[in-house]
Amino acid sequence: MLDVSSIANHLQSALGLQFPPVAVVRVDAQPEDIRRFDGVVPSGCTFWRRAEHDLFYAAAEDHMGCLIGAMVMGFELSESQTDELMGLVGDMCAVAYLEEDEVAELPSFKPGASGVVYGPLAEFIQDPDVVLVWVTPQQAMLLEETVGGTRWTSEVGGSVLGRPACGVLPRADDSGSATLSLGCAGMRTFTDIPDHFALVAIPSNQLKGIEDALDKTVEANGQMTVTYEAMKASV
Repeated sequence: MLDVSSIANHLQSALGLQFPPVAVVRVDAQPEDIRRFDGVVPSGCTFWRRAEHDLFYAAAEDHMGCLIGAMVMGFELSESQTDELMGLVGDMCAVAYLEEDEVAELPSFKPGASGVVYGPLAEFIQDPDVVLVWVTPQQAMLLEETVGGTRWTSEVGGSVLGRPACGVLPRADDSGSATLSLGCAGMRTFTDIPDHFALVAIPSNQLKGIEDALDKTVEANGQMTVTYEAMKASV
């Protein structure tokens, strides 16, 4: 198992994160030693902010406040929920928020999970599927350089997603590459995240070795900043 506490603390300190990294893993059943979420939320992405402070299990039915998010997370919808979802998608297309041919291409997890365990990465008890990190543009730059998303020689670099923001989770998990989400109107509404933050989803396979890689990236950028400051001062 990864030393998730060390990774979380290193990401927080090296990048100067304002919010702690959050871990997400889909599970077949509620773990015995993790409490069930008690309450109602308007969307699955609401859990991301709750998970900054607490470790908990949210069942599939707890995600049904936002049916698009539930679909993206791979949860089965009832016939009435499917009809409601199609109505919502139709409304989105009608106002040009989505185009009809995009709908079939929305990223989603494969069906089968009973729910999701959310929590601070530093307190997680198993390897996560993905880790969610709220970043400023500068922090995104450092993180994307660390995981190789900006390498010109890489055949599989990172990607940037917009709506729906939750699509960043299955995209990162499926591709095995960190993925940057600019968010969506729903995410901005439900999470209350300040406008100057974007979201990076890091798949589990890219967490191994990320501490050393991040240190090298931060050091390299520090050295180049000194060089650029000297260039700036010379003119």
